[in-house]
Amino acid sequence: MTTERIDRASVGLRSERGPILLAVMLSVGLVAIDATILATAVPSVVDDLGGFTQFPWLFSIYLLAQAVSVPIYGKLADLRGRKPIMLVGVGLFLLGSVLCGFAWSMPALIAFRLIQGLGAGAIQPIGMTIVGDIYTVAERAKVQGYLASVWGISSFVGPTLGGVFSDFISWRWIFFVNIPLGIAAAWALVRRFHENAVPKTSHRIDYAGAVLLAIGGSMLLLGLLEGGVMWSWDSSASIAILAGAVALLTAFVVVERRAAEPVLPLWVLSRRVLNSANSAALLIGVLMIGLSTYVPLFAQSVLGTSALVAGFALAAMTLGWPIAASVAGRIYLRLGFRTTMLFGACIVVVGAGLLLTVGPESSVLHLAGACFVIGIGLGFSASPSVVAAQSSVEWQTRGVVTGANMFARSVGSAIGVAAFGAVANGVVAARLGDDHADLETLPGEVLAPAIHDVYYGAAGAAVLLVAAVLFMPNRIPEQPNRV
Repeated sequence: MTTERIDRASVGLRSERGPILLAVMLSVGLVAIDATILATAVPSVVDDLGGFTQFPWLFSIYLLAQAVSVPIYGKLADLRGRKPIMLVGVGLFLLGSVLCGFAWSMPALIAFRLIQGLGAGAIQPIGMTIVGDIYTVAERAKVQGYLASVWGISSFVGPTLGGVFSDFISWRWIFFVNIPLGIAAAWALVRRFHENAVPKTSHRIDYAGAVLLAIGGSMLLLGLLEGGVMWSWDSSASIAILAGAVALLTAFVVVERRAAEPVLPLWVLSRRVLNSANSAALLIGVLMIGLSTYVPLFAQSVLGTSALVAGFALAAMTLGWPIAASVAGRIYLRLGFRTTMLFGACIVVVGAGLLLTVGPESSVLHLAGACFVIGIGLGFSASPSVVAAQSSVEWQTRGVVTGANMFARSVGSAIGVAAFGAVANGVVAARLGDDHADLETLPGEVLAPAIHDVYYGAAGAAVLLVAAVLFMPNRIPEQPNRV
């Protein structure tokens, strides 16, 4: 009887997993499209609302809200269940989208982007956690490819929709288009995703830890993102923000040591598999921001391509990623996680080396080819690292582990912005002096060596990625699922 009941439950879960996966893909698609759709509409937004000097905050405030909320949502998902937290994330994202669509000024739009970012902070990590709950390690091999393909498709759909709405309808529709997608995702989750009841035990919410992490993490990311941009690195503002971040995060560690149910348990920092996965995620964040920022700039300013062609050169990376991610599962099931990730990291090094061979006389296909190779390598490295991290823990802590991995990638992106910006600006300053224009306005002959040095930094990050994955165990016993 017990075996028959289990078999029936398994069959029922299998029949529901397709719609659940589709709902997760729709939800992740909201975040993925939003990552690219706004960039092409910035000129239209500024023409309508003004605030040219403020528009970079449309991106910074979103990234800050998303990054610092990820670990908190991960903990709440472990305490309250995945479904309610995912629905909260979709709801906040839709609310922010509607408000952005009706924004009457640039400050209002920036404030509403913060709400969007808070929603995005739940969607991506909880979506990946749900996948980790309902699929086995073997099954996740293929599913990770599906999720990666969402980002690949969005890299084309986002800029295209942004351009169409801005040129022919209204920039406000880049936000309104989220509404039908979000409603469809929420409806599918409500109807099809049925979690086993979360044990009704009393929990002591770690409010102090959550506040310290949110404020300290925000200050750290703000200091890294805006240092050398809004203020110089040696200014009093920069020193105060980074010092405050260090003080608050140190206090966070002290609080977490004593908390009954810490929002980010410190054992996450002491396990070999998680340290390797999170280190890899951080370095992947560094690489991705370096490519997404400087490849289009190089294509337009140095190679003389249009913005659309420059976007396609970068999209080559997001095409390579899902291809490799869908194949990676077959490899790590046979050869192990470390072997697969090491293979991918070495391909990233090769791609970074190819990037160093791109010069002012190169074709855009040369640039796109290097990006494609890097995308292949990242697909073999990133997807197995997430699967390994999730598989090493039980249901009760899978949300925390996934959130920590996503947070590490966000921190890596912020570090990449700061480091690569400092490298590029340093080269430009050496050629033109300290009183030089923004990178976007510089001639190709000045930009080329600056961006080339950034590519050296990306190559260094690729080598460090190889070192990080060497610490990943090759085989990891899979923990049971409970959904």
